[in-house]
Amino acid sequence: MESSSIKLKVASVKKTSLKMTCEPADVFAVFADGWLFGLWVVGSSRIREVDQSWPAVGSRVHHSVGSWPFLLDDTTSVLSYSPNSRLELQARAWPAGEAKVEINVTPDLHGCTVTMTEDATSGPALLVPMPVRQAMIHWRNTETLQRLAYLAERREGPQQAS
Repeated sequence: MESSSIKLKVASVKKTSLKMTCEPADVFAVFADGWLFGLWVVGSSRIREVDQSWPAVGSRVHHSVGSWPFLLDDTTSVLSYSPNSRLELQARAWPAGEAKVEINVTPDLHGCTVTMTEDATSGPALLVPMPVRQAMIHWRNTETLQRLAYLAERREGPQQAS
């Protein structure tokens, strides 16, 4: 008698990428200024405080999520940081939960490609089926990367003395 096997198709975390016409250093200059977090991260409505050591591992941006008068205060912390290459964050937005966000920046001939992967790690967001959750995250991260590009591509280089 042959044993039958059941194969489950597990949905994977979707990567969202955008080619930018700037150097990786320009992207990381935006990351390094925690006060800009609310400008490029979709859902973050205001920044209340930025740890002085941001973006060192363990440092946090204290943000609010939502729209007034329905604001939730929470934090995003740095899990790992490799300048001009990679930023990994733990984003909190309780009561929805927490998410791990990885941002990789790869140089190319005309600038760089920025790739985000994100998924819920705890909380009620895990109750949303992964394909639905990933579709919503992909839509949000597409806009997040576009906002990041607006900031990074328009950064001025170092000022030269006259």
